Amino acid sequence: MQIDDFSEIKKVSRRSQKEVSRFGIGLLFVVGIMIYTTLSIGIYSPQGVMLVVAAMIGGYMAMNIGANDVANNVGPAVGSKSITMTGAILMAAVFEMLGALIAGGDVVSTIRGGIVDMSLVPSTDHFIWLMTAALLAGALWLNLATALGAPVSTTHSIVGAVLGAGIAAGGMAVANWPVVGRIAASWVVSPLLGGLVAAGFLFWIKRAITYQTDMVRAAQRTVPILIGIMAGAFATYLMLKGLNRVMSVTFNGALLVGLVIGVAVWAWMRLLMKRRAPSLTNTKDAINGLFTVPLIFAAALLSFAHGANDVANAIGPLAAIVDAVQTGGVSATATVPLWVLFVGAIGIAIGLALYGPKLIRTVGGEITDLDQMRAFCIAMAAALVVIVASQLGLPVSSTHIAIGGVFGVGFLRERLKSNFSSMVHEIRMHHSGADKESVEAYLEEFTKADMKTKKQMLQDLKAKAAQVSLSKKEYKKIKKVYQGELVKRSIVFKIIGAWIITVPASALMAGLIYTAIVAIAQ
Repeated sequence: MQIDDFSEIKKVSRRSQKEVSRFGIGLLFVVGIMIYTTLSIGIYSPQGVMLVVAAMIGGYMAMNIGANDVANNVGPAVGSKSITMTGAILMAAVFEMLGALIAGGDVVSTIRGGIVDMSLVPSTDHFIWLMTAALLAGALWLNLATALGAPVSTTHSIVGAVLGAGIAAGGMAVANWPVVGRIAASWVVSPLLGGLVAAGFLFWIKRAITYQTDMVRAAQRTVPILIGIMAGAFATYLMLKGLNRVMSVTFNGALLVGLVIGVAVWAWMRLLMKRRAPSLTNTKDAINGLFTVPLIFAAALLSFAHGANDVANAIGPLAAIVDAVQTGGVSATATVPLWVLFVGAIGIAIGLALYGPKLIRTVGGEITDLDQMRAFCIAMAAALVVIVASQLGLPVSSTHIAIGGVFGVGFLRERLKSNFSSMVHEIRMHHSGADKESVEAYLEEFTKADMKTKKQMLQDLKAKAAQVSLSKKEYKKIKKVYQGELVKRSIVFKIIGAWIITVPASALMAGLIYTAIVAIAQ
């Protein structure tokens, strides 16, 4: 056996040890939930046993939410190297837990989104079995999606699972099909809006800053406006999606708070940029650095809002089961016991720490390359689209918005690159008679020029005002350099495929699990 073989065996052994360690920590968390619920609640009845089982599954679901869904909040910041993987995980874990514990809510809807009519479910026992099946199916689907490297909507996972278990319990009539239709519409609406908004902001940044000859001066004008908009958007987003369970917040009130904060940050950034401008170099890297701190704040606030909202995907069904066991009936809403809230909050943090890096890398760099400006645009899309969609009543998924934003900036870059290649083609095809050095000098001048000057140079070429040339053979050889995909299609198709089958897959699993539970219990 060669030394290289021993080295490979050692690497495999280390990976196996890490996997066993991660599994062990997750198992300890679930076992801890079992011990706590057994000792504090007891298992003196069949419903008590189901409550303990459901609590364990709820913890498993929370870990899968942390492993899969949190990547959308911090992935762009990590991919742009604004923050390290370790720093992102620690920050996100803290803010996810704070969001869940502070603003996770004292009361949650027992049926997420009103997708099933519980009056058609035979009994309280069947309701408990239904919600347990939904929790387990949603968690299993998220686990599978994480293993495949596909970020999916946790809300769609639990909604599909409740739908499937509900149909198994009460038949097709139990489903609220108009609501299901709106959820299906969000598969298209969410990524499309996220992509358009993110691409729009990136195009604005490029036209207003990086395509200008004096980028520092352009940044002095534009960066304060962008960061002011971001501050205002996130203040509004946080009021609507993070603190709405702590205090009563109207849309207009949240918008006013966001406007005040946005103007204040814009004024502060103008002063800060005036002081920093003399020390900045006229390079894209220097401009990128201006977005680093705002991106870190954005990742933290997105994590807080995510913890406040999506913890309900784990604790909502569990709280419903607790309420059904304690009251003997099915309520429209259920009070969330403190221990249930801790199961959700701690589970999300553990899942993120153990299994989050895989999806963070996918979102942050495997779909398309991200720098600070591109990541900033994705964060802006995540906040703005949710705000506007909430007011308009459009069904959107924050996961799909964020990933759509990644797609949007990647495809915009491809489009701009293609346009630049076409411009280079114009230059080379209109040049005649000059040597290669003259061509390259002209191209360098063209590349550094702002958009207005570029257009004028192209017009001059078409009027035969420029006197440089390159043969068609040389042009075809160089054109290949500008061709290529900046968005990895294989990953895009994998993610979109996972989105499309999330609801039906979790529904099918939940229906089968519910049927199995009923067969065992009866």
